[in-house]
Amino acid sequence: MNHPFTPFHPLRLFAYTLLATSLLLGGCSGNKSKDNIACAVPDAPDVEAPGWVCDEPVEGVAVSAVGISDKSAAGHAFMKQIAAAEARVQLAQIVEVHIQNLVKLYAETTGAADTETVDKVNSSVTKQITDQTLVGTRIFKTLTSPKGALYVLLGLDPDTAKTITESVLNSSMNNDRAQWQQFRAQKGHEELAKEIADFREFKKGN
Repeated sequence: MNHPFTPFHPLRLFAYTLLATSLLLGGCSGNKSKDNIACAVPDAPDVEAPGWVCDEPVEGVAVSAVGISDKSAAGHAFMKQIAAAEARVQLAQIVEVHIQNLVKLYAETTGAADTETVDKVNSSVTKQITDQTLVGTRIFKTLTSPKGALYVLLGLDPDTAKTITESVLNSSMNNDRAQWQQFRAQKGHEELAKEIADFREFKKGN
């Protein structure tokens, strides 16, 4: 016996339509969110990471660097040590560039020295920055990726960063007095170091 055609009930048809639309939009929105990730975990690019992983500034941290350690059977403490060591190398370079820029800016603004003298002084400054110089660095944040890698944010708070800047400048002045003679004028080492360190707020990349 042939059954007459029975159309979908309107409510059932609406439910099917709604389900199909939801699945379609869900798939699209998933792709969109993946494409619009502002900061991704480097070893898991589909996973969003906090901004500091991508070198975004962190409140209360004057200067910072990110270190990474691959997953290791040696354990979390070992991985943190490796990641911190890598970050410390980068941090030393950042501090070096910052202090050199401070010296250059101070000289250009005050007319304290010519370009040749600034270059010589900055060469002296570079020699003073070592691992021992970066006393006071600490790990502010950590992140373990889905694949087990460890990311650490190593940095300096503003007061410590300023203290290190003054210390580096003082060491340079004491070790290379002749290079700094044009800068010093009537100022003593400590006074000049403090004046340069205060000349501009310590900011990463400046």
